[in-house]
Amino acid sequence: RLPEKPLLDLCGKPMVVRTAERARASAASRVLVATDHPRVQAAAAEHGFEGLLTRADHPTGTDRLAEVVQRLALPDDTVLVNVQGDEPLIEPDLIDAVAQLLLNDPAAAIATCASRITALETLLNPNVVKVVCDHAGRALYFSRAPIPWARDAFARQPDTLPVDLNALHHIGLYAYRAGFLRRFGTLAQGPLERWESLEQLRALENGHAIAVHVTDRHPPPG
Repeated sequence: RLPEKPLLDLCGKPMVVRTAERARASAASRVLVATDHPRVQAAAAEHGFEGLLTRADHPTGTDRLAEVVQRLALPDDTVLVNVQGDEPLIEPDLIDAVAQLLLNDPAAAIATCASRITALETLLNPNVVKVVCDHAGRALYFSRAPIPWARDAFARQPDTLPVDLNALHHIGLYAYRAGFLRRFGTLAQGPLERWESLEQLRALENGHAIAVHVTDRHPPPG
């Protein structure tokens, strides 16, 4: 872990401010920095961004967002996009695409995004989260393990990524409706979430659908 990472200087501004600026360049009607650190809140305010100081005991960012929904008394149909504070190069149009996907899919509780994996080392890297989807573009599972595993292809050529594998690198950008976030805060963490340390698995374990936007552009480094 990097101490006080959100406050690190990037060309004269804290990282969290650079990230908020990218969010402000999207079609969002409101940009808010939710944090449990008073210095992060102060840095946001210094650069003209609304900051909300939350509890420090949230196990995940989604739980923190659930508190934001309650504190602001947002209507259930409000769409919120959670941009991680250490993504200062996030593309604004990707934020818009995830929000629009959720708006277009009333049966989905969450929308997120992914890009295609083109290198074997990426598929095998446990720090890269993978997602597999059904024919409708809904997530079946997220994992740090290499999924899907091309058994026969890797048996023949263990050092080569099959060109037609269509493995997906999950990008940690999420859109939610406020009503779902209120329910999310009441759901207990399940074994899959605890084993993988992936909060989105809590939604899948409890039967909530996640729509996935697949982009051809690989995300810039966070």
